[in-house]
Amino acid sequence: MNPHEIITSTANPRLRQAARLRDADARRETGLTLVDGGREIRRALAAGVSMVQLFVDETALRVTGRSAVGGDGAHDPHATGMPTGAELDCWLMEIAASGTAIAVLSPKAFEKVAFGSRNEGCVGVARFSVPALGDWRVDPHRPVMILEGVEKPGNLGAILRTADAAGLAGVISCDGRTDPANPAVIRASLGAVFSVPLATAGAAETIGWCASSGRRVIAARPGGTTPWHTATLAGQTALLLGSEAHGISPAWQEAADSGRIRLESVHLPMHGAADSLNVSATAAVLAYESLRQSALAQPSTTIPLPRSHAREVQP
Repeated sequence: MNPHEIITSTANPRLRQAARLRDADARRETGLTLVDGGREIRRALAAGVSMVQLFVDETALRVTGRSAVGGDGAHDPHATGMPTGAELDCWLMEIAASGTAIAVLSPKAFEKVAFGSRNEGCVGVARFSVPALGDWRVDPHRPVMILEGVEKPGNLGAILRTADAAGLAGVISCDGRTDPANPAVIRASLGAVFSVPLATAGAAETIGWCASSGRRVIAARPGGTTPWHTATLAGQTALLLGSEAHGISPAWQEAADSGRIRLESVHLPMHGAADSLNVSATAAVLAYESLRQSALAQPSTTIPLPRSHAREVQP
C-alpha cells in the first residue's frame, strides 16, 4: 500500500477540527460534515461529493497480524462496509488520486473522530450541502416526499433511505428542525442522502412550488378523510408528512381553501393504544403504496426507475 500520513496523537489539530463537525455550528461555519463508514463514503463519492479528508483506523489495514501502527485484531468488512486486503489498498489509492488527503490513525486517535463507541473503520470529511428548493430539478411524473418540521436525524435518514428504495423523485425538508448534513442523518440513511434528490425550504416556498408544479398534495393525518390505500399516491403527487408532535402547519389548509393547491388528507388505521405511527414508518407505508400503484399502472410489472438499482415490483 502507498504510505499515508500516520497520526497517533488525540491532540492533533485536524482531528480536533474534524471532531467539531458533529456540532451544527461547525458544519455551518465550514460547509463540511463527517461521513462514517466505508459504505457511506463510497456512496458519497459515487454521487460526486467532494471528500476533503479520509481518516482510517489502522486496524482496518491489517491483513496478517500486523498493521501500520501496531496492535492486534482486524475489522469485519461486513460491519464496516470497507474492502479488505488488496481491494482496500486499491480503494485508498483511488481516493488519494482524486485529491483526498488520507491519514491512518491509531485506535486511540480514531476514537476522537468516530461516532461514540462505534467504529466503522473510516471517517470522511466531506464538503456537502443541500440545495435550496429554487435550484431543485426532479422528475415531474414521480411522487416527491415533503417532510415538515421533522426533528430527529434518525427519522430523516430513515425516510431518505425509504425514498431511495421506493424510487421517489426526491424529498423536500420543509421548515426542517434537523440538519440534513448531520452525520447522524447520513448514517441512518446509509448514504442515501447523497443519491436522493433533496432540497430545503420554508413552508411558504414549498407550497408555492407545489402550486407551480401542479403537484397534488396528499397529507397524512390521524383525522384524514381518506384511507391511505384508496387515495391516488402515484404520479404527480407530493406526499406530505408533519412532525409527530404538531402535524402539518395550518398554512397547507389555508392554501387549499384559497384554491392555490389541491390537498387531500389520508389516514392509516390504528387498532392499538397508540394514536399514530412513527413518521418514518408512515413514510414507508405511503412510499410503497405509491410504488404499488405505479406498478399497477404500467403495462408490465417493471417500474422504470432512473437509477441502476431498479427492481421488478410485483403488484
